[in-house]
Amino acid sequence: MRAKASEMASKDCVKVAVRVRPFNKRERDAGSRCIISMTSNSISIQDPRNSQNSRTFTFDYTYWSHSGFSRNKDGLFVPEETGGRYADQASVFLDLGQGILDNALQGYNATLLAYGQTGSGKSYSMVGYGPNKGLIPTLCQRLFQSIRSMQDSRQCQVFFSMLEIYNEQVVDLLSKSSRSAGGLRVREDQQTGFYVEGLRRVPCDSALQVEQLMEQGTRTRTTAATHINNSSSRSHMLIIVQLKQIFSKECITKQSNIYLVDLAGSERQRSSGSEGDRLKEGTAINLSLTTLGNVISALADMALGKKIYIPYRDSVLTKLLQSALGGNSRTVMIATLSPADICYEESLSTLRYAERAKKIQNKAVVNESPTERLVKELKAENAKLLLRLSRLGQEGRKAEDESKELRRLLTHNELQIRAIQTLWEQHLQEALKDWETQYATITQERRMMQMYPYIMNVNEDAQLSSVVKLFIQEEGEWDIGLADNSPRALSIRGLGIQEKHAVFSNQQRRVSITPVSGAKVIVNGLQVSKRTELQHLDRLVLGSNSTYLFIGFPSERSAEDWSRYDYDYFQSELAAAEGFHIQSLCDDQGHRPHQPDPSLLAVFYDYIKLMPMVTEANQMSAELKKGVEFKLEIKNLAMSDSKGHDLEKDIAVKVTSVESKQVWMWSKAKFINRKFLMEEVYQQQVAGGEGADRAPLPRDRDPFWDPLEPLHLGSAHLWLQSLAFRIPLEEQVEMVGPEGTEEAILQAQLVPCSPAGLALGEDDILIDPSELLGKRLDFQLVLDQCCGLRWVKEARNRGVQIGFQVFDCPQPLYTPAVWHNVNPLLDHRVQFTALRTSQDLLNYLQSNALVLELWGLQEGCSELLSNMDGMKMTQEDSVIIDKISASEHLTAETGSSDLSSSLRALHQDLDKLRNANAALKKENSALREQLNSSRNGVENNRGRQERRGSLRPSCDAEFAKALKVFYHSMTSVRGQLQRLRRHKPSEEEDLLGLRLFVDEHTFLLKDFSEQLEQCVSTLKHDVAAIVRRKREKSGVWS
Repeated sequence: MRAKASEMASKDCVKVAVRVRPFNKRERDAGSRCIISMTSNSISIQDPRNSQNSRTFTFDYTYWSHSGFSRNKDGLFVPEETGGRYADQASVFLDLGQGILDNALQGYNATLLAYGQTGSGKSYSMVGYGPNKGLIPTLCQRLFQSIRSMQDSRQCQVFFSMLEIYNEQVVDLLSKSSRSAGGLRVREDQQTGFYVEGLRRVPCDSALQVEQLMEQGTRTRTTAATHINNSSSRSHMLIIVQLKQIFSKECITKQSNIYLVDLAGSERQRSSGSEGDRLKEGTAINLSLTTLGNVISALADMALGKKIYIPYRDSVLTKLLQSALGGNSRTVMIATLSPADICYEESLSTLRYAERAKKIQNKAVVNESPTERLVKELKAENAKLLLRLSRLGQEGRKAEDESKELRRLLTHNELQIRAIQTLWEQHLQEALKDWETQYATITQERRMMQMYPYIMNVNEDAQLSSVVKLFIQEEGEWDIGLADNSPRALSIRGLGIQEKHAVFSNQQRRVSITPVSGAKVIVNGLQVSKRTELQHLDRLVLGSNSTYLFIGFPSERSAEDWSRYDYDYFQSELAAAEGFHIQSLCDDQGHRPHQPDPSLLAVFYDYIKLMPMVTEANQMSAELKKGVEFKLEIKNLAMSDSKGHDLEKDIAVKVTSVESKQVWMWSKAKFINRKFLMEEVYQQQVAGGEGADRAPLPRDRDPFWDPLEPLHLGSAHLWLQSLAFRIPLEEQVEMVGPEGTEEAILQAQLVPCSPAGLALGEDDILIDPSELLGKRLDFQLVLDQCCGLRWVKEARNRGVQIGFQVFDCPQPLYTPAVWHNVNPLLDHRVQFTALRTSQDLLNYLQSNALVLELWGLQEGCSELLSNMDGMKMTQEDSVIIDKISASEHLTAETGSSDLSSSLRALHQDLDKLRNANAALKKENSALREQLNSSRNGVENNRGRQERRGSLRPSCDAEFAKALKVFYHSMTSVRGQLQRLRRHKPSEEEDLLGLRLFVDEHTFLLKDFSEQLEQCVSTLKHDVAAIVRRKREKSGVWS
C-alpha cells in the first residue's frame, strides 16, 4: 500500500499505560503489603526493604484497579462509589481501545502491546474473564457496530488471524492442517514489510464469529503447549485484525492492520541473563523478548538524536512488530503490575521497561490506494518477472538460486491479484461453513458436559485452563495415554505420559482410575499405584506435570466455586504432600504462621513455581539418558551471619550425576535458563524420532552439564567474645548445612598470643575489655581437625576446604585442600594483629562470631586460593586487621564544636581521678596507722607487706580463671541450645512417634537447664570463694 500523497507522516510517540491489579489469593494469604501508589498520571513504587527508597514514574495513562470495587448483579466489577478511583474494563477500553479502533477506521495501522510478569493481569486486560470483557473482544464488538453504521458509504471486509511465537517458531493457531516442522516462515515484502507466509486469514462478519475463532485458537494453543511441553508464559500471542474499507465512488481502498499482542511473561527476559551461566545466550525461547528490549532501548536512544542500529531482524517477534515500533503504526502499550511487596523486583523492572517505550516515535500514515491501479501494477510487475525468468533460463544452472526467488515473488503477486479479484462473499461463505462446523463441535461438548463425568485441564495461564475436556462416557473402561487407536481411548500428550498410562473405569455411576505399571499418577497430591475411586473435584497429575480436575456426574455437582482449584492449588498440594508448606517453613524459623517473614513467603512461592519445572527436567533427563537428577533445596534455611541473624532465604537446585556422584548447585535463574535449553534439546530429539541418528552434544553446549566448582556445604560459628578478655578458647563446633543437617564437627581454637606467636598466660587475662583500647592485640586461629565429613562419606574421591574472613579483611582466607579423608587433620594456624585496638574492633569481638565456611571439592574442580591483595602483614607474617577504625575517621572529621565537648569530658575525667587519688591517700594513711600499731615482729610485718603487695594481682588472676571456666562451659550450653532449636518432629509421625519426640525433647530441655544452672552456680561459687579469701587475707577489704 502507498500512502496518500497529501498525507504527510507525522511523528507520533508510543502511548504507554500502566494498570495495577488487586492482590491475588496467594498474595492475600501471605499478608502482602501494597507498595504501589498513584497520583494523577504518576505512579510510585516503594522498596519493601527500605521505606525511604522509592521511585516515581509518569505515563500517559495510569489505572488503579487494586481496590475500591464491587461486583454488581451482572457480574461486572465496578467502582464502589460513583466517581471512585477504581478503573474498570470499560474505562480502560475508552482510553486505549477506542483510540485503536478510531485509528484503524481512519486507515492507520494500530498496535496494542500488553507487557508484564506472568500473573500480573495481562490476560485480564486483553481478553478478560466472564462478563468483564477485555480490550480484544470489546474492540471487535465495537468494530462491527461501526461497520454496520457505515455500510451505506463503504464496503468493509474484516480478516482475522491468530498466531503464537514460541522458541522463534511461528504457529498458526487457526490452521486446519497439522503443525509443520519448524513453524511458518517470516518473509519480507518491499512495500508492506515483514509478513508470515501461509498464515490463515479468516473472513468475519460478526463479533460472535471472532469470539469463536479466539476460542478455537486458544484450544489449539493449549493442545500445542501440552504436546511440546511449553508454557504460555514463555510464548507470545499475536492477533491480527485486518480491516479493508472499499470506497466505490472514490475508487479508493483503505487497509489497516490491527496488531493485538500479548507478550510473554517479563520475568523470562531477566531469567535469560542468569548470572554466571556460560550458556545464557544460547536459548531461543527468550530471544524475542530480549531483542524486543534491545529494539525499544535503541529506539529510545534514537529519539534523543543518537544514530544507532535498530536490531529488528534479530528475532521473529521484532520483525513482525517493526511497523508498530518506530514504523507505520499508532501504538499503545499497557504494562500490568502486581502491587505486592513480594513482586517488587519484577514490578520495578516492568516500570523501567515501560518508561523506555514511551520515548519511541512512530511515523504513521493513512494506508490507501486506488484498487484497480494496484491490480495493473501487480500484473505489470509479473510480466517483468516472467521476462527475467526466461533470460535466466538461457544462462544455465548458475542462475538457479535467483530463478527460485523470482518464481516465489511471481507466485506471491499472483496470490495478491487473486485475493483482490475474488469476491468477498465467496471468502465469507467458506469461513461461515468452517464456523458452523466449529460451533457444532462446541455445542456437542456443552451437551456432553451435562451428561457425563470428565477431566478438565488446569494450566499455569488461567486463560488456557478448562479448555481441554476428556469425557468418561457410558459404563466400561477408558484408556488414557498417548495412544489414540481405539474409540475408547482418551489421548493426551506430555512429558512422562506412556502409550497406555492409566485406565478409567465407569461402573454403576462410580469412576475410578488405575495406573499402568510404571506410570506416574497422583491423586490429591499423593501418588497412587492401585485402583483409586475418584470424587468430584479430585485433582489428578498424570506423568510429569499434566494437571486435570475431575468433574463428577451432574448429580454430584454443587454450587461450589471450581476456580479455587487453580494451578497454584495443585502445586501447593504437591508440596504439602512432600512436607513443605508455609506453616512448617515458618515453624522451622520460629515465625508465627499468621505473621510469616516476607523472605520465607518468597521462597515458598518460588518453590511452588519451580516444582513442576524440576519434575519435567528430571523426566527429560531420564528420556534423553543424561543420568542427571535435579532436586530443589532452600539456601540458608538454617544459617545465620556473624551476629547470629538469619540469612536471607533463597531457592537453589541441586544437580547430581547418578553415575559419578558429581554435584552442582544452580541458582533459580540459572536453572530456569537451563530448563529452556533442555526443552530445545528434547524437542530436537523428539522431532528426530526413535530411529534418528542422535549425535551427542558437545559438553560445552550440553545444558545438563557444567564445569565443576567448589560447593558451599555449610558453616559454623566461633564466637569471639573470649578474645576481648584475652582468654583462649578451644571448641568443637558443628558445621551446619543450609537445611540444618550436620555436615561435620570442627575442632578449632582462638589463642591470644604475643607478637612472636607465644600463647599468653593467665596473668595476661583482662577483667575489663576496655583495657585493650589503643593497645596491640595478637591472636591465632587454629583449625586442628575436621571429623565426620558427610560430603566425603558419600564419595571418597572428594575433598574439603575451610574459608573465613576476620573483621575488615578484604578477602576470605582458605585452608589448604584435604582429600579422600572423612576425618582429616587440618593443622592450620593463622595469626592476626591489631596494632592499635579500636572501639569498632572491640565491639566486633564482643558481639560477633567468626563464620567458618565448609567448601566441598570434587575431582576436576579448582581449589579455592587465598587472595592476599590488599592484605598487610607484620614482620612476623601476621595478618593486620583493624587498619582504619571508624572512630578515627569520625575524630578526623569533627569540627571545633566537638573539640570543646571533648575538653569538658576530659575535665570531668580529671576531677574523677583527683577524687580517686584523695581516696587512695586516705586509705594509705589508714594502712600506715595499722602498721605502726602492730605488735608483731619485724619479720611478720615484712611478710604481711609482701602478702598485701601480691594480693590484688592474685585476685585478678583468680577472677580471670573463673571467667575462663565460665566461658568454656557456656560454649557447650550454646551448642545444646542449637540442638534444641533444630529438634523438630517429622510431618509423618504418628501418635506414638510424637510421644517419643516429646519425651526426647523433655530430656534435652532438662539437660540444657541443668547445664545452664551448673555454669551459673559454678561461677557464683568461684566468685564467692575469691571474695572470701580476700577477706581472710586483709581486714581492710572486709
